[in-house]
Amino acid sequence: MSSPIRDRLAMLSGMTPVLGEDTCIFCSVRPDVAQTLFSDAKGIFIEEEGTTLVLSLERAEALGFDTGMPMRRIVLMVHSALDGVGLTAAIATALAEEDIPCNVIAAFHHDHIFVPGNQAEKALSVLQGVQKRAQSTK
Repeated sequence: MSSPIRDRLAMLSGMTPVLGEDTCIFCSVRPDVAQTLFSDAKGIFIEEEGTTLVLSLERAEALGFDTGMPMRRIVLMVHSALDGVGLTAAIATALAEEDIPCNVIAAFHHDHIFVPGNQAEKALSVLQGVQKRAQSTK
């Protein structure tokens, strides 16, 4: 595994966004219920109000969750450092300029950008443009 990248321009020029095939649903459940679903989750975050699970659309439907906000995940393949500055701001700004909402989960190795399913292809194109612009300034 490569070393984490901290430099903003290096993170942007190496981010290599990849759009996943799956559609995901963000769900909030009580902690006792969440524990029974951990093995199904693509992501988990514990908050005071409840535990957020990111589930596949199929699993969320089977469990009866509201599936009205289907999301697709774009993984930034760069190994960004947890203390790297500017990557999230740059991608959120670029997507906002195109009126594309995003939810970012920064994990240990990669950043995961969740966007509405019907805007996923456009979001991918926007992020690829950000990467190309960063590469041309190197």
